[in-house]
Amino acid sequence: MFRQLYTALTSDNSLDQAFSELTEMLDHASWMFIRANNVLHNSVPAKDVRDSIYSRDRAINELERSIRRKILRHLTVNPGYDVAISLALMSVAKDAERIGDYCKNVFEVGQFYTQGFHVPKYQEPLDQVADHTIEMFRLVSHACHSSDESKARDAIAKVRTIRQQCDWVIQELFADENEIEFHEAVAYSLLARHYKRVAAHLANIATAVLGQLEDLDFYDED
Repeated sequence: MFRQLYTALTSDNSLDQAFSELTEMLDHASWMFIRANNVLHNSVPAKDVRDSIYSRDRAINELERSIRRKILRHLTVNPGYDVAISLALMSVAKDAERIGDYCKNVFEVGQFYTQGFHVPKYQEPLDQVADHTIEMFRLVSHACHSSDESKARDAIAKVRTIRQQCDWVIQELFADENEIEFHEAVAYSLLARHYKRVAAHLANIATAVLGQLEDLDFYDED
């Protein structure tokens, strides 16, 4: 699908700019996700990145609105032309906007929960999920920029592992009969939820790269 989009871009500057803005949204979100996890691991104080986190989230929101305006302008000037591609781009822009929200949520867990993580049974798989998600950001960004279907497939393959690990953490927390502080259990469950959502939206963008428009939003389901 994105190869078709590249063809359309040669004749429409608005779509060209919209596509560049999608990549910019992903770059902002990737930065937010990495910094949020730095806060979780106490390698960066929350106060040092808070303003930048929220500033980038606002920038993502404005970019999503800008993409929407450009697509509507394109469809107004070219009625009936590139409708499927335009709607797909609008859909994945919304995915990128939601990713920014969940990255902000990850940061807020680290900002408000300051007692530390002490249960390797949960911390280690969630750390692995975070690493896989950072790699997903890299793969999806490259796939979008270069219309690389191989990278898109690699990203989608990772989301399955991420989803399984996050679901396992939540299920184990409910079944765990060992003593675990309530606030720490809440933090683990929130992280599992937020990580899962970030990965799902990244997978949805990768699905668009593959041109599987009928499957858009499939990976956004619980």
